[in-house]
Amino acid sequence: MPLETPASDPLQVHAPVDSNGFAPLKIPLFRDRWIASTISSVGTWMQDTAGTWLMTSLTSSPLLVALMQTAASLPVLLLGLLAGATADIFDRRKLLIFWQTWMLASVGVLAILTFVGYLSPWALLGFTFLLNVGSAMNNPAWQAIVPELVPRELIPDTVSLNAASNNLARAVGPALGGLMVAGFQRVYTGAGSVFALNALSFAGVIWVLVNWKRIPLFKSALPSERVAASIQSGLRYVRYAPDLQSSLIRAFIYTFFISAIWSLLAVVAKRDLKQGPLGYGILNGSLGVGAVAAAMTLHRIRQRFSADQILAASTLYNVVVLLVLAFVRSPSIIIAALLFSGAAWTSSMSTFNVSVQLSVPAWVQARALGTYMMTFQGGMVLGSILWGVIAERTSTPIALATAAGGLLLTFPFARRYHILQGPLPDYTPHQFRHPAPQLAFETEPTDGPVRISIAYCVPTENYAEFTLAIHQLRGVRLRDGAIRWGIYRDALDPEHLNETFLMESWLDYLRSRERITAADEAIRARVRALHRHDDPPKTTYQIYAKEIANPVPSHPPVTSEPPE
Repeated sequence: MPLETPASDPLQVHAPVDSNGFAPLKIPLFRDRWIASTISSVGTWMQDTAGTWLMTSLTSSPLLVALMQTAASLPVLLLGLLAGATADIFDRRKLLIFWQTWMLASVGVLAILTFVGYLSPWALLGFTFLLNVGSAMNNPAWQAIVPELVPRELIPDTVSLNAASNNLARAVGPALGGLMVAGFQRVYTGAGSVFALNALSFAGVIWVLVNWKRIPLFKSALPSERVAASIQSGLRYVRYAPDLQSSLIRAFIYTFFISAIWSLLAVVAKRDLKQGPLGYGILNGSLGVGAVAAAMTLHRIRQRFSADQILAASTLYNVVVLLVLAFVRSPSIIIAALLFSGAAWTSSMSTFNVSVQLSVPAWVQARALGTYMMTFQGGMVLGSILWGVIAERTSTPIALATAAGGLLLTFPFARRYHILQGPLPDYTPHQFRHPAPQLAFETEPTDGPVRISIAYCVPTENYAEFTLAIHQLRGVRLRDGAIRWGIYRDALDPEHLNETFLMESWLDYLRSRERITAADEAIRARVRALHRHDDPPKTTYQIYAKEIANPVPSHPPVTSEPPE
């Protein structure tokens, strides 16, 4: 059964909730993690600027420059589900240490190759891809440990502080990266120095993780799922979770069009504004400065505006920013526009992230985050390729203007999907009063499929209310592992109804019991309350009867004697 972290655990001491949004920093482990992550993010953004500018020195192709964004985003698109599944199955602390070490090693090798000048555009793309393989596999576990570090009521402020960390790095890192590249006579030496510093920045994160004495919030008493089965159950959850789907759809649409800013900003800086690496770093850093300002005020913004209002304002403003980048050639106007664009970006991304983290229970959280990151980066990958191709075949202003038009045209469709509306469900694991039923015969836990049948007696006057509640329960069954579900009414006795659902195995049924939350139990309780009988609804459990090829006879076979 799920294990709750004891109150004496120092990681779970509830800090007082204040009104300024900084309460999570009062928790020592989160504070250490936040500082180490900020330093590492500075190195990452320095690398982003140095790597992109190095690419503009290696090639004049806008497509290859735009593919730097694709190389950064594609691993998440390919590995998001796998990353989430592994983070829900294996020890997150060990996974994080491994992938942080992977990133340190990949950037270290890239730095050496850059210093010696043995680097082609495709090699730079390849090592950028490898670095972001580590980032893709690291991120779901990195974000999923947030509820292990802070109480649930502080998660929105924690996400905002994490966004502030990343965007503080975005504000400082690009300018530092551009300054460092410009400070050397050879772009290879400057970029190589940035790559080497980024490799060192991962060491602080590894040190914090090595010293973390982790106690997980959720620990199953059952055998771990296989990776493929874990991915399948994560996809099944997403399929039957409308609130999560709304966040994913809106995140994809938003990032698909906004990716034009990130993928073509270097081309705008070099070709249209005639700027060098420092100028590009300042433009990129302007996004970060605005993002930091927004992250520091998100606590108050959320109190005044709904999630839908924040996303609407961000979307409409970025339509303007894309048009400014397309047609304005004044650096001061562009910097001012990018400042507010950074604020809009971090407000949107923080809103999406909070909505995902608060709309799923602990057992599937990393898989949900992995799916979100895959969707988010999928929009970045596909968008970067499209805007790069359009810029290559036409011009950068046309590509940016097309992105602005697409973002505006899809806005009425996107706003149909609401997020963070109404009270949040209670995803505390439900504790059953009775243990799981004991089977009357020996069988393997993986045998199946298993059919669970529940008989209800519902008065005719309660039939409409019952069907409404039981179809809400359908989503619970399917999210928690059922592969098929149905509710049937007796044609001869209309007051008798039978709910039937299939699980792949008895072990999957036991897992589904662990996954029941307080919100799920409230739906089950509404269904049971409409059952009219002195006894509770009768439940039967049936395991698929496999054919036995060579049955052992219960008595010796009868043989015919030859006639005498």
